[in-house]
Amino acid sequence: MQVTIQPSLLHGTIHAPASKSSMQRACAAALVRKGESIIRNPGISNDDKAALNVIQALGAKVEHLPDGSLKITSNGVNATTDKINNGESGLGIRMFTPLVAMNSKEITINGEGSLLTRPMDFFDEIFPKLGIEISSNNGKLPLKVKGPLQPKDITIDGSLSSQFLTGLLLAYSASDAKDVTIKVNNLKSKPYVDLTLAVMEEFGLKAPLNKNYEEFTFLSDFVSDESSFVDYTVEGDWSGGAFLLVAGAIAGNITVQGLDLSSTQADKKIIEALQDCNSNIFIGDDEISFPPLGDGGLVAFQFDATDCPDLFPPLVALAAYCKGTTVIDGVHRLIHKESNRALTLQDEFGKMGIEIELKDNQMFIKGGRGVRGAHVHSRHDHRIAMACAVAALKAEGETVIDEAEAVNKSYPNFYEHIKSLGAVIAKNKQLINK
Repeated sequence: MQVTIQPSLLHGTIHAPASKSSMQRACAAALVRKGESIIRNPGISNDDKAALNVIQALGAKVEHLPDGSLKITSNGVNATTDKINNGESGLGIRMFTPLVAMNSKEITINGEGSLLTRPMDFFDEIFPKLGIEISSNNGKLPLKVKGPLQPKDITIDGSLSSQFLTGLLLAYSASDAKDVTIKVNNLKSKPYVDLTLAVMEEFGLKAPLNKNYEEFTFLSDFVSDESSFVDYTVEGDWSGGAFLLVAGAIAGNITVQGLDLSSTQADKKIIEALQDCNSNIFIGDDEISFPPLGDGGLVAFQFDATDCPDLFPPLVALAAYCKGTTVIDGVHRLIHKESNRALTLQDEFGKMGIEIELKDNQMFIKGGRGVRGAHVHSRHDHRIAMACAVAALKAEGETVIDEAEAVNKSYPNFYEHIKSLGAVIAKNKQLINK
């Protein structure tokens, strides 16, 4: 799909989408927990749908309730098939693979799109230590695993992603691990581990003792709370919401609702950048608004995105309109995303007249010189598509985005949402807002 965006002024109120980080973890927890779980405000992204497909393949029953909620009934991890497909979800493949490995039969785990090129050799190294037979395609998908997983004291590398740890924590909990410890070196994205632990607690699962994010110990005296059903509400998504907030800072008088300021989501840190760049942000009890920008305009800022690398795309869109050179740390976290996002951002924003320089672990964005409309490509990366769309809102001339449907991975309603705020958008040259 091709989307064309005209320079637009935004106004109005919008509700942030459901968090796929929260939704997918809730699906996994509902599978691990024996009994009934209600999930409210469920996500509708491709990654969310993939998570629901996986837990059904692993034995859970999913019912869609009249009010839009989901009822998940589970008797634990009991695979009903020998093939699992995680779609294009990086979190899904890393979180669910240890749960798949709890089964005693061989199961093939696969994915789609860019997930097929992302490294999975973590499992090749760790699984044999847990009594799991595994074979991979030279460290990539598909994987073949045969358990059952046997919880043991292990040490893992957390520098690539915290998502591997999330999967092991859930699998150890489901396997009733006792007096065993997972040690982690150089853990990244610690806020996402906090989210995992918070979801485990809400679902009454056996959770580990967290020692400074370096050791996670499952004690023998913990009793899971499975006495009644769980009623869980999926949080609003700070990752998707970040694009709405940046759109407000750049192009409009808008209000964004549904983002919890007490959330453990790492991407909540976008607020710091919006404050540091002199945006006219107003934070209320249950909403964030952007009245018209005052004198002085947006200014360059410095930001460390090591623990929140998904913020790079909206931060680049923001920095394009900030006078001066913005510096973002954490570039090394971008190599194994849907695309190599550092190079992709450099290329696609270069087409829009924004100079981006990469030095070691830092990205330098030279902004405030004007953004020009251009013909860009999502590179099949949902966050690149959204970043280009947001930057297009105040550009000189129209912007055309190829493979714009990439947003379906995390935020399928994105174009409709910014359209409702006044963005002038055409899909395949058919105008959907005037």
